[in-house]
Amino acid sequence: MRLRITVEGKAYDVEVEVLDGAPVAAPLPAASAPAAPIGSAAPSAPPPPKPAAAPSAGGGDGEVRSPVAGTVLSITVKPGDEVGLNDTLLVLEAMKMESAVASPSAGKIAEVLVSTGDTVAAGQVLVRLG
Repeated sequence: MRLRITVEGKAYDVEVEVLDGAPVAAPLPAASAPAAPIGSAAPSAPPPPKPAAAPSAGGGDGEVRSPVAGTVLSITVKPGDEVGLNDTLLVLEAMKMESAVASPSAGKIAEVLVSTGDTVAAGQVLVRLG
């Protein structure tokens, strides 16, 4: 059976073999776009670009950086608080998703550099550990 399939505005003529003997619906009218010759494969789409690696949350110098650009939803620490490894310091919203920013090491909060509602850039310093 020959069919014409349209993918992203390009029409392709394909040959299909029905194996299970089930009845086949009539094909839709062909699009006006030029069709690829029968037997040629449809062009494959290029692979999606790989996302850029998020900056490390820990700067190695006690700085905790934003892994993504977003908005500060909540802050769970204040200067003087003791935190452990992977304790949540604050929550960011990026593309309607919430991301907890965790402490890269145990320590004491020296400075919180953002406030709830602030817009932050990827890599921006959010908190300093002392």
